[in-house]
Amino acid sequence: MLSDRNEMFTGVEVSYYVVCKTKLWLFYHHIYMESGNENVKIGKEIHKNTYKNEKKEVDFLNIKLDFIRKDNTLEVHEIKKSNKLEKAHIAQVLYYLSNFDSLGINAIGFLDYPETNRHKKIYLDDDGKNMINDILNGINKVVNNKMPLPEHKNYCKSCAYFDFCWC
Repeated sequence: MLSDRNEMFTGVEVSYYVVCKTKLWLFYHHIYMESGNENVKIGKEIHKNTYKNEKKEVDFLNIKLDFIRKDNTLEVHEIKKSNKLEKAHIAQVLYYLSNFDSLGINAIGFLDYPETNRHKKIYLDDDGKNMINDILNGINKVVNNKMPLPEHKNYCKSCAYFDFCWC
């Protein structure tokens, strides 16, 4: 689970691996383009203005969880603007759950989409563990090589890195 920078990857990097290898490479190498992006700003506002009774930005093993709850089982919540990139969101939550699992802590995950009042429950099973292992191996290959060429995808125009890749 460790990269050559001798630390764990972040949930964002796991998500970026699923979304776009170029974006992952740039982000990993400290080329940040998100600060001026309107979609990122909207997402941060949604995060800030929802679930106000929850303690947000919980730090755990070099990852920032949007928030956690403890009922009978530990719940890991990730707040998202929309479900357009849900496969990446699921991978991110599975990554968080796998980190808890490696410590013997049983947890379930939730993707929360407050704009549509939708919630998706995520469980870590053997398929999820294998997927995370494959993703982490893939991230290592991407970030430790030359920047991959961008691949045009239908969501590129809304990406914070659009100008870097396509202009």
